[in-house]
Amino acid sequence: MITSYSFPSVFEHNNSDLSMVSQDLLNGLRIFIDDVPYIVGNLALTEGGSPHRTVNAAPTEIDYKILFKAALLLASYKNNRPLTITTGFPLSTYQVNKNITPELLQKTHKIDFDLSTFTNKGRSEMKVDVVSVEIIPEILGNIVALRQGETKASGNFFVVSLGFGTCEAVLSTENGMVQRTALSVPGLQYAISLFIKELGLQYSLGLKNERQIEQAFMSNFIILNRKKIDILDIRRNVLNMYYRDVISPNFRRTFTDADFTKASKMYITGGGALYMELIENFYKEFEGILNIEVVENPLTLTSLGYCLNSVKSNGGDTNTAVGIDMGNSNTVITQYEDVDIDSGSLRFK
Repeated sequence: MITSYSFPSVFEHNNSDLSMVSQDLLNGLRIFIDDVPYIVGNLALTEGGSPHRTVNAAPTEIDYKILFKAALLLASYKNNRPLTITTGFPLSTYQVNKNITPELLQKTHKIDFDLSTFTNKGRSEMKVDVVSVEIIPEILGNIVALRQGETKASGNFFVVSLGFGTCEAVLSTENGMVQRTALSVPGLQYAISLFIKELGLQYSLGLKNERQIEQAFMSNFIILNRKKIDILDIRRNVLNMYYRDVISPNFRRTFTDADFTKASKMYITGGGALYMELIENFYKEFEGILNIEVVENPLTLTSLGYCLNSVKSNGGDTNTAVGIDMGNSNTVITQYEDVDIDSGSLRFK
């Protein structure tokens, strides 16, 4: 069985006594970096004052270290064994990070964490041996999952990943990615920035931070000054603006008529695939040219591809293979075992 689970890619420094505030490790992540305590993911959202993150963080930054150690802890908590890990970066930062990342991650990691958030135990320590690390472009992770996972995609097709930090697309053939067609442009963060501006013209946003606004963006409403505000029209407008001003012009510059003669299908994945208002723009632009398909698990597809790549790189050992998608919105872990972690709607078999 292959399992995926995730946590929001946010954290906050927190010295409070947080005893029995969550039901499990996934929702009670509290780790120490250089003896400084950080609450991570869902715990940061419930107990933090202003949880934050850096978009497309480099592996040398504290943001990346905190999220990676949290992911490593989750992957090893119930079954601590040597790991083969695949992770990746957007095309825009892949070349910069592909060589330095294995040097930083491929080693024995000491993870200092707090069990008191969900048990009657206290601070604990775990050593995790990462024996191999492979870095691939995020978009390639999606292609691997599409071709080798349950979809069993074949032939030539376009892949579009609508992420928070970046939107990426490429033409994939059975010989590999067509590098000329690879593009990386601003992601959903662009639309959310527009959303904040439009919302601020009509209402007082008070002290709400970007993460709180982002959560409202994913919903149909926002609570402002104890009033429930419908945000559907504003969201639809900014998503249409995002597609019109960012996605469509870059697609037109990158994909040629000859490319459309080679492929007749486009797979769409990433968090943006959950917004039908955005997907409708793809249907309109490519009507009669491409068959548009939103993948079944858009939030976990990249991590699945990473995990499948780990299996290939370690000679087929599924027990030690792990895929970690260090996404800007959520960090997703995929592995081949029945881990006892409540992952809500992101669990799939």
